Amino acid sequence: MTERRLHPVTPFRRAWAPIAVVIGWALHDPDQAQRQLTRLTTTTLVIIVTVAIPAAALYGFLTWWFTHFAVTDSELRIRTGLLFRRTAHIRLERIQAIDITQPLLARVAGVSKLKLDVIGTDKKDELAFLGEGEARTLRAELLARAAGLAPETAHEVGEAPARQLLRVPARELAVSLLLAGSTWGTLAAAAVVPPVLWFFTHSLWTVIVTGLPLIGAAGANSVGRFVSEYDWTLAESPDGLRIDHGLLDRAHETVPPGRVQTVRIVEPLLWRRRGWVRVELNVAGSSNSLLLPVAPREVAESIIARVLPGVTVPPMPALSRPPRRARWCMPVWWRGYGLTVTDAVFATRRGLVSRSLALVPHAKVQSVRLTQGPWKRLWGVADVHVDTGANRTETARLRDAEEAAELLRAQAERSRTGRRDALPDRWMA
Repeated sequence: MTERRLHPVTPFRRAWAPIAVVIGWALHDPDQAQRQLTRLTTTTLVIIVTVAIPAAALYGFLTWWFTHFAVTDSELRIRTGLLFRRTAHIRLERIQAIDITQPLLARVAGVSKLKLDVIGTDKKDELAFLGEGEARTLRAELLARAAGLAPETAHEVGEAPARQLLRVPARELAVSLLLAGSTWGTLAAAAVVPPVLWFFTHSLWTVIVTGLPLIGAAGANSVGRFVSEYDWTLAESPDGLRIDHGLLDRAHETVPPGRVQTVRIVEPLLWRRRGWVRVELNVAGSSNSLLLPVAPREVAESIIARVLPGVTVPPMPALSRPPRRARWCMPVWWRGYGLTVTDAVFATRRGLVSRSLALVPHAKVQSVRLTQGPWKRLWGVADVHVDTGANRTETARLRDAEEAAELLRAQAERSRTGRRDALPDRWMA
């Protein structure tokens, strides 16, 4: 077993940690920081600077020097810690996604960060930073080992070939964000709320404190998403669907095969004339939650067929609405709910303005529940909830009570059968 170190540029990144702590304290309590700063003489400041910079550099170097990683026959081992040692033992068969990310400065320096999604952990382990070539080689080796290949041949496998399926044009992405209801809703709030507050309070400070976060939220919904989802490229490979995206920070993510618990097709109101949809995911143990930021519905359905083999997206007319008496439980909005169950998925719809269709494969359902409050019991309707392995729940709302009871029983049986017949979740299977 040969231990390796991270890229030599890593100490420069870690040297900023002590300085960041001081800056964070100053921003948290600027008055106290200003008072402390005015008490210092010029000589004292020079001494502090001449001591702080070498100390930060030494901290960065030592944390890099005492960080090692190694790949054994069965695990990835990461040793870190200067004073308190920590050794992470990551079993290869429990690795379910390996992503490569490149923040802007890392791209300039030619290095990458390797992030690992491991079953049973909420926090991603990471190796930051590695050279671009080394990161891709190590990723390919770990995936080959996770797929069950022998250690002596894993080095020779290399990165699995990929076939591009889709690339989202920048113009189409920009138009979709402009047509998104969340962007216009936040902008409307930013235009209306500050004048109203000024009318009632005549306080400029109140207007600024309220208006700036609303404008910032609108920017995050549009500009921020454009920067993050720019050049969205989807490719198919034996180790899953690969996603590359980002204008400033590049991310190279992988949708693990067999680990997708739910696929959600989102259709905002202003997208319908263009036939566009957004496809979101729930992946067990992974933070990857977006498959397609925008795409024509036909293209999206063909991609979903690759994520969920054997699944056909049911058409909207196939989803049955709740009974009319459900309007007494939820006026108007009851029309936005729908349900259908096929041989492959439990499909439920919600929303009138922005429609969302959730597809849950029967094999991914962990539990089924029926809930019925007093008011719903009076009108003979109930909700059926299906829980998935991604700690998420999809709900068929306002179903006829007898239909819900039968759905509960039948879905439990379909889930047992689906899990029994499902293929194992393996890399490159």
